[in-house]
Amino acid sequence: MSKYDTLWEYIRKNGSPAFQLTFQEIADIAGVPLDHSFLQSKKELTQYGYQVGKISMKEQTVIFHQLPSHTEAVSSQPCKRKN
Repeated sequence: MSKYDTLWEYIRKNGSPAFQLTFQEIADIAGVPLDHSFLQSKKELTQYGYQVGKISMKEQTVIFHQLPSHTEAVSSQPCKRKN
């Protein structure tokens, strides 16, 4: 279990192809301040269908991108017809 699991779940539920969060928003969601361990933990996010994009120290923001394979899997699901 990672200290960022709450954040990863929040990102998965967001569902946007790409979006940005501030360091403070991440801390509020995760319940822990963003620190150097985030760089090591960010690989866990791929299990939730996303990846970390640009991390801006100047703007104190992180951009998250939905993985292409996750987008295709969702959009290629057949629609069920009601009879």
